[in-house]
Amino acid sequence: MALKSLKKKRRIQVVALAAVALVISTGLIGYAMRDGINFFRSPSQVVAEPPRPTEVFRIGGLVEEGSLLRGQGHEIRFSVTDGGASVPVIYAGVLPDLFEEKQGMVGTGRYVNGVFEATEILAKHDETYMPKEVIDALKAQGVYQESVPDSGS
Repeated sequence: MALKSLKKKRRIQVVALAAVALVISTGLIGYAMRDGINFFRSPSQVVAEPPRPTEVFRIGGLVEEGSLLRGQGHEIRFSVTDGGASVPVIYAGVLPDLFEEKQGMVGTGRYVNGVFEATEILAKHDETYMPKEVIDALKAQGVYQESVPDSGS
């Protein structure tokens, strides 16, 4: 009788230890990923509800026509729009080759004092390669137009 009770007790201990290990590993994974998760926002969302200056996020839309200004050195200023709102962007670095006005872009950075300070800029020449979030934001503002594939005629 004592042997069955001992086996049952041992089994409960193993299950409890496995549950504790699972909770600890889940907590460690969440802690490790806290800086790696960047939420996407459209310019309209940023203007409506400005994020904290310490929050890193992604913003996407079209580079506003006539807004591209190259400063001293590698500093570039431009505005990104989704048709509903426009957010000024500052970036210090080399822009991708496909970066130009009226083209899609996604930037990663922080929104400080009304300016998006980008640490990374990705440019997309063709909306076929634009992230789904950017296309959805542009469609919501009525700016996005489906491109018709070239038939090669």
